[in-house]
Amino acid sequence: MESLEHLRKRLDSLEDLRGIVKTMKALSAANIHQYEQAARALSGYYRTVEMGLHVVLKGFDPSSFAGGSPSGDHRLGAVIFGSDHGLCGRFNEDIVEYSLERMESIPADRDSRRILAVGARAAASLEHAGQTIEEEFPVPGSASQITKTVGQILLKIDEWREQGGVHYVYLFYNRHSSMQGYHPTGVELLPVNLRRFHRLEEEPWPSRSLPTYTMDRRALFRRLLDQYLFVLLFRACAESQASEHGGRLAAMQAAERNLEERLGDVTMDYRRARQTVITSELLDLVAGFEAIETDAGRPR
Repeated sequence: MESLEHLRKRLDSLEDLRGIVKTMKALSAANIHQYEQAARALSGYYRTVEMGLHVVLKGFDPSSFAGGSPSGDHRLGAVIFGSDHGLCGRFNEDIVEYSLERMESIPADRDSRRILAVGARAAASLEHAGQTIEEEFPVPGSASQITKTVGQILLKIDEWREQGGVHYVYLFYNRHSSMQGYHPTGVELLPVNLRRFHRLEEEPWPSRSLPTYTMDRRALFRRLLDQYLFVLLFRACAESQASEHGGRLAAMQAAERNLEERLGDVTMDYRRARQTVITSELLDLVAGFEAIETDAGRPR
């Protein structure tokens, strides 16, 4: 049986660890709320951009706005959102496995993929799977820093399109779910399916008349399309961050349950050991008392 001192040290260590786990749980819960709120805040703006594209494209064939498909083999660019830190379960492994599976089904040259990873751990998982990472961005530390990261990603995508001959661009990220924690998601960023905006004609317009515009149709279209891509990237980054902290919260909850069980076991061992020590001391006292009584009763 372990000594009382050793068991006491183990109890103190477990209590300290439980305090750390509770702190991480609280931080994860607060961060989930922060990133969910950031994603929700974009919903109204996304709807406005979507309706603007519907107005610009109204009465025109969407193919007249799209550039011609590049000749030869189509190249694929992928933006994969992961994490910089661990303790979030299989968060990075799940999104990497999903993205590799999806990329295999895209009709693009496998050997000329351009991959951008957001998060050091996602980049490491991709490299372990044999993928070459063209560039790695750190995960934004807060919702207010997402805009800067999205701007850098958009610049990289423009470079892919103009200089690298990339035709397809996909986003892969874990989408936050309150029921399941998260689930891997893939979104085709480019080429944009412009025909989906024509489907909005089936919905009633929120005002009595369609808005008008005075600037060049193509210039307005490009600006709205830039905002549309920005919203998709921002939402993917915010969802990924919320999912990361959701995975970390689930991991901390499981760790807390294990710690509670371990604390119960060690506490029981400590009480048994303490009772054994007390019993031993009492027996020593009784034996000593009996020895004194025996000595006192002997004739001198």
